[in-house]
Amino acid sequence: MKIGIVAITEGGGRLARELAGKLGEATVIDRQEGQKVSEIIAACWHRFDGLVCIMATGIVVRSIAPLLQDKLSDPCIIVMDEKGRHAISLLAGHIGGGNALAVRLAGLTGGSAVITTASDTLDLVALDLWAKEQQLVAPDRDKLTAAAALLVNRGELKLYSDVAVCSLPSGLTRVKEAELADVIVSSSTGFTPQAVIFRPRNLVVGIGCNRDTPAVEFEDALTELFADLHLSRTGIRNLASIDKKNDEPGLLQFAADNDWQIEFFPGEIINTLTNLEVSFAALKAVGAIGVAEPAALLSAQSNLLLSRKRKWKNVTMAVAEAPFPLSEQVPER
Repeated sequence: MKIGIVAITEGGGRLARELAGKLGEATVIDRQEGQKVSEIIAACWHRFDGLVCIMATGIVVRSIAPLLQDKLSDPCIIVMDEKGRHAISLLAGHIGGGNALAVRLAGLTGGSAVITTASDTLDLVALDLWAKEQQLVAPDRDKLTAAAALLVNRGELKLYSDVAVCSLPSGLTRVKEAELADVIVSSSTGFTPQAVIFRPRNLVVGIGCNRDTPAVEFEDALTELFADLHLSRTGIRNLASIDKKNDEPGLLQFAADNDWQIEFFPGEIINTLTNLEVSFAALKAVGAIGVAEPAALLSAQSNLLLSRKRKWKNVTMAVAEAPFPLSEQVPER
């Protein structure tokens, strides 16, 4: 995190330099004679991930008001007094990291972090932070906000997951039936819409193809396959294939269009797998027992195929599920 520290008094300046020395990644923003605080903050708004303002809260509020755009893009704002007695997380406390930074700063000065977000004050999980930490794809913001409000008001959300659950943070309780859940963690599209659904990126699509297959044929095959399997393509972690396809233009374009990485495996590694049906066509074409199924399993480091190899005119695809355990881990408050 890139941190900028702004102070307007001599005492604040001393604290700013002290904090910058201890934080390491922080920069003290020098104030030029006659320069307004609002001008300094405006100039730093897109330069830093977080701004520490050692001054009165009112000055900061008036300075940042015209700059506010979105909690996903605004920097976090921490307000401190020049004695370091309080570190107030004013803006972007969760996703922006403001709450964690306030706690860190208070620890350096021996002061107190002032956190006002409801989930933190009630000792409940911050859903957005937990999802980010678990590498889950969150639903749209309105649904996420509604779920967070329900958690705060009720004190608990019921969670159904079809991936492994090692532990859950405070406020989430696991249930065995999706119909009872407020929150669902799954790559399946077969659930009722009232639950808030988080997508784990745990699907690996293994792909084989004929030479010079256009990107549109991969897209059409995937769309058909995932519709039949009732799977969300949001759950795709990456693609996989044999290394002899690493220069296939259509495959590379298909991956690039969807911002997916492709993991390629040499035939000798693929041929070490057992308990797979041997494709004599693949043996003849690329010297491997298969492409789609073994590549998917190797990349997923799993033995679980959600879909065996399916063939189209120029494309074969298989889907493997990678291990994706959930835990209670969240960033430090």
